[in-house]
Amino acid sequence: IEESLAAAIGAGLPITQPTGFMVLDIGGGTTEVAVLSLGALAYSSSVRVGGDKFDEAIASHIRRRHNLMIGEATAERIKHELGAASRPTDGEEVHLHVRGRDLMDGIPKEIVISQSEVADALTDLVAQIIDAVMKTLEQMVPELAADIVEQGIVMTGGGSLLLRLDEVLSRATGLPVIVAEAPLMCVALGAGRALEDDAFIGVLSTG
Repeated sequence: IEESLAAAIGAGLPITQPTGFMVLDIGGGTTEVAVLSLGALAYSSSVRVGGDKFDEAIASHIRRRHNLMIGEATAERIKHELGAASRPTDGEEVHLHVRGRDLMDGIPKEIVISQSEVADALTDLVAQIIDAVMKTLEQMVPELAADIVEQGIVMTGGGSLLLRLDEVLSRATGLPVIVAEAPLMCVALGAGRALEDDAFIGVLSTG
């Protein structure tokens, strides 16, 4: 079964109906944009942007801005605690103490970084995700486009948990954006349900 189909089923979308749905699945390595209807993929594309790239962008930013080398685990912690698709708009900045190795003298060092700084580090990657969605919207036939306007975009995968990504995507597209319940589990749940439910036999045979 295609991952996008599994994600849609796991998100609870009635994909076998004659209605168009758009799923944005942001995984660790890639982001999949898919339009589904009648239990099949009407259109899909992918970009090599995901949670791992978020981590790399954060580590690279801190290395350039603060001359500080941090490990993968630290970059992931920063993503989970400060990661955001846009700067805070309410004036309530969030900060985090980060430890690493100073690239100038090689000794351990602690710095304080802000959520705004992390959001800036992720700007290019967020823009790539939005661009992939916009290109997909431009490719759709009018009937499916009308369905997406009504149904909105459903986000799945760990990357969908990036703070304010749904808001940024909604502003860019003018469409409602919904984060699926338990987005990390959607693909696994959907694959399991597809195997157990006879309603998805066609999905399995074509996927």
